[in-house]
Amino acid sequence: MTPIEFKETLQQQNIELTAKQQEQFATYFQLLVEWNQKVNLTAITAEEEVYLKHFYDSLVPAFDVPELREQAASLCDVGAGAGFPSLPLKIIFPTLQVTIVDSLNKRIKFLEELVAALGLTDVTLVHARAEDFGAKKSPARESFDVVTARAVANLPVLTELCLPLVKVGGKFVALKAQKAEEELAKAQYAIQTLGGKLEADFETTLPEDNEQRHTIVIAKQKTSPKKYPRKAGTPSKLPLLK
Repeated sequence: MTPIEFKETLQQQNIELTAKQQEQFATYFQLLVEWNQKVNLTAITAEEEVYLKHFYDSLVPAFDVPELREQAASLCDVGAGAGFPSLPLKIIFPTLQVTIVDSLNKRIKFLEELVAALGLTDVTLVHARAEDFGAKKSPARESFDVVTARAVANLPVLTELCLPLVKVGGKFVALKAQKAEEELAKAQYAIQTLGGKLEADFETTLPEDNEQRHTIVIAKQKTSPKKYPRKAGTPSKLPLLK
């Protein structure tokens, strides 16, 4: 997907890229490739692949989840790595208030330079484990309208990391690929335990290569028990499975 095809494909979703936004994505690509030579950010570095499998892919949830288009919604992106999906969403919907949590300081340093270069405001970068960021005494706990995660962990683990950060009435949005249905079946106990309920599983395919994508939306219906998330490393070692 070339930058021009990126713009034209988004038009089909009623998203009109401005000249400034096109420039921001171009800068994003350049910095991603530059930093990737010294910090392992992505295995995808060809321009057309970055535009399809990082930029466009990050925007797919906004086609179906209206909260991502809302003005001034607070969004927390857990384990965002090189900023996906939150920063492409922020470029398109600049009133989003974005918080990115990542456990690797080198990635945070990249994001600091990227956010400055893109001229983005209302972006907070946090170097922390998600388990600590959402712990019972954390001010961030249950404070976000939307929490997103992409390519971080399987869904039972992600649910424990993310749902405690979502305010009651908010949404946890997980970006998944072809094994989403299998992961979702395994995650039902974790979702219920942490106060959530499956709202939707939007299935689509990426343009050009037809790779399957799922946007899983979990509504936060009640407060998460204070003992979750458990201490760092435990959710991945002992996921909440029935």
